[in-house]
Amino acid sequence: MASWLPETLLEIAGQGPPPSKDYYQLLVTRSQQTAMTFGVRILDYVINLCKGKFDFLERLSDDLLLNIISYLDLEDIARLSQTSHRFAKLCMSDKLWEQIVQSTCDTITPDMRALAADVGWRKVFFTNKLQLQRQLRRRKQKHGSLRDKQP
Repeated sequence: MASWLPETLLEIAGQGPPPSKDYYQLLVTRSQQTAMTFGVRILDYVINLCKGKFDFLERLSDDLLLNIISYLDLEDIARLSQTSHRFAKLCMSDKLWEQIVQSTCDTITPDMRALAADVGWRKVFFTNKLQLQRQLRRRKQKHGSLRDKQP
């Protein structure tokens, strides 16, 4: 079946930005069908790389981003979580909220760690002190009564 598309769909060539100033060429032909094979996102990403547009945040590891995010204000964390799926996942992660709780609390008891394992560090952070003490007391009583029932 004949195609109305030309053989060369896209060709970009040039010299990269300093300091490397490497030469590049991106040639997408009808027979390669790059967008169908790898998807439009990958094709856009490669084209942007060729144009010298780098997404440096995309290259950072999750651990490094979590460390940076932990220094943000709560409002900024909420706004950042709305920018992309990756940031939403990072801003809701238990690892981030554990870092935030550790930076705001003087001491973290083993009971607090156990409660956080049950309900999550984010919930522990947003629970006021009175409610937190009540939940810790209930958890101790519940686990104490379970131990009493065991032979």
